[in-house]
Amino acid sequence: MTTLFISDLHLDTERPAVTELFGTFMQAEAGRAEALYILGDLFEAWVGDDDPSETGAFVAARIREVADAGVPVFFIRGNRDFLVGDAFARRAGMRILPDPAVVMLYGKPAILMHGDLLCTGDVAYQAFRAQTRNPAWQAQFLAQPLAARLAFAAQARAASAAHQGGMKQNDKAQFETLTDVTPATVDATLAQFGIDTLIHGHTHRPAVHPLSVNDRACRRIVLGDWYHQGSVLRVEQDGMTLEAL
Repeated sequence: MTTLFISDLHLDTERPAVTELFGTFMQAEAGRAEALYILGDLFEAWVGDDDPSETGAFVAARIREVADAGVPVFFIRGNRDFLVGDAFARRAGMRILPDPAVVMLYGKPAILMHGDLLCTGDVAYQAFRAQTRNPAWQAQFLAQPLAARLAFAAQARAASAAHQGGMKQNDKAQFETLTDVTPATVDATLAQFGIDTLIHGHTHRPAVHPLSVNDRACRRIVLGDWYHQGSVLRVEQDGMTLEAL
């Protein structure tokens, strides 16, 4: 049997081909897996479980089909869909995990994260993250009309794209540093948990990184995004493979 990991699909109505690819993946492969883990940014934006979008309904239906087939589906919130709540989770039949979470994979523990918590070099983003994860902020935001929340999300995406575009143009080295993990934070996380495997997404830099932490052999597996193609980590009893779909 195989346990599957995906992240950073960024599904929305403007990219129907990727949403279709997700549907195909769920029906053709996820339904036969031992478990499926979605490590955040399933959606390009999520402004509340009352969002009536066709994409949200399609995604919930595909996940529910897999769950109803007996495959447990687990989800960690990302920086784009941190407002996915219990109502959507119930509709989709999936379980929301904390970030970070520790799971057992064929007798060995692994740390699972979305990955944004590892990017501590981006101080401005970490401050924004702390603000938007505050329950009081979320309650106030979710109390606004849906149209206002959608407008806010669109404005935030545009501002983020403009900010990153400016960094790429003015200081590409700084952009690469700020949008990737901070090595010391990765080492500290692995040392804190005493576990040698860390799996995350967020940075859109798929790779398997061998590491040494306190003279202990470790590895950091980074999932790829789905902007132009799918990406999946397949874990089995005798090993793992990180592949593009």
